[in-house]
Amino acid sequence: MSAGATHIPLSKLIGALSYALDVTEGEPPGHAVRTCMIGMRLADVLGLDGAARSNLFYALLLKDAGCSANSAKMAALFGVDDHIAKRTSKRIDWSGRLPAFVWSWRTVSQSGSVRSRFERLLDIKEEGEVTKALMQARCDRGAEIALLLGLERETAEAIRALDEHWDGAGQPRGLRGEEIPLLGRILCLAQTAEIFHRESGVPAVVRVARKRRGGWFDPGLVDALGAIAGDREFWDSLAGGDVAGWEPEDRMLVADDERLDAIASAFAGVVDAKSPWTYRHSDRVSLIALGLGDALGADERTFPDLTRAALLHDIGKLAISNRILDKPAALTHVEFAQVREHPLVTERIVGRVPGCEHLAGLAGAHHERLDGSGYPHGLREDELTPPMRLLAVADVYDALTSERPYRRARSSDDALAVVHSEVPKRLDPDAFAALERLLGDDEHEARREVIRRLSRAPGP
Repeated sequence: MSAGATHIPLSKLIGALSYALDVTEGEPPGHAVRTCMIGMRLADVLGLDGAARSNLFYALLLKDAGCSANSAKMAALFGVDDHIAKRTSKRIDWSGRLPAFVWSWRTVSQSGSVRSRFERLLDIKEEGEVTKALMQARCDRGAEIALLLGLERETAEAIRALDEHWDGAGQPRGLRGEEIPLLGRILCLAQTAEIFHRESGVPAVVRVARKRRGGWFDPGLVDALGAIAGDREFWDSLAGGDVAGWEPEDRMLVADDERLDAIASAFAGVVDAKSPWTYRHSDRVSLIALGLGDALGADERTFPDLTRAALLHDIGKLAISNRILDKPAALTHVEFAQVREHPLVTERIVGRVPGCEHLAGLAGAHHERLDGSGYPHGLREDELTPPMRLLAVADVYDALTSERPYRRARSSDDALAVVHSEVPKRLDPDAFAALERLLGDDEHEARREVIRRLSRAPGP
């Protein structure tokens, strides 16, 4: 990100990155932004003050910040694409036993036999406390990310209370009534309103809100929603997906370099939490890429861009099912085709972030190769910049030295041998030579130990 990026409103950065959270939840792009617009319109009706509106604004955009924390477990429990499980669960009253059972039956192992599906349902029932703990982890992680970004505790607590219900039947703490923070109650209603409006219009929003009044939703908030049901201009404006103007102007936050780094690190954490096999991958790739740049004498002014691109390089993997990411066997041609799409998703997400547009190509090029055999664009040697080449080598080395569901981690020496076999045809010889120096020279001992320590770090 350039120096000018320090004057970009934080709302624009987080609003753009919220699209990554949408794909993780199996929702169409813009879900969080539209939810934000609905929640802020409710704030107008309720007459919330500037501080509360600002805290609500960021809570609405970041409501799903912890979403990747339970993706792997959901895919494993239900034997289905986690995006499908997440998306469909938002459209039923999962706090009721009958609708929860019907949803579970329709969701689990759809291609399996009747017996295997019943067995999986029994497993899910037996793991009730486990799934509750996963919801707790999701909510706590989302709140933690808000605090990491320097936002107020009220914002974090609203995110933590996203799935609590007015009648006490929500998750994970079973809070009831006004025990639930007001901003959290608004998040719960605004999220549901966005989903039903997008699929069936305002009448469907009114129906579900009335049906769940006093159950899921605060009756007073349902009444506030009813007060805007006839505002056709507002509901039509949701299609534009623009949060400009909804943040209180006198409290507008601006992203400085420190906060930009925090945002990149936080979203790298969202990516790496999606699969237990990628824990800290983005952090390690960032450290290795910086080490390579330093070993090659790169201009230090390029380091912030390289760091942030490396942290965000796999953000497109949020769109891939954990049934693929965590598969303990070779991928099918169809599955690998989906994996090959993730750099394109990375480019789309990073390319829409103000101040990050110029990083989209770098972040999305980590699987490109000098001979044109890489993906997604098949770029060749003359099209790959030095930072792209460094990022590719860093990504390959870390992947080889990390555990994967289908193989054990390789030793550093074995990984270096594999990388060397790709030089100079596919991987850059200068970047490889820098990797050898980084891992072998006493001059780089401190950084090498950091990388090794991260590589040994246990999963969450």
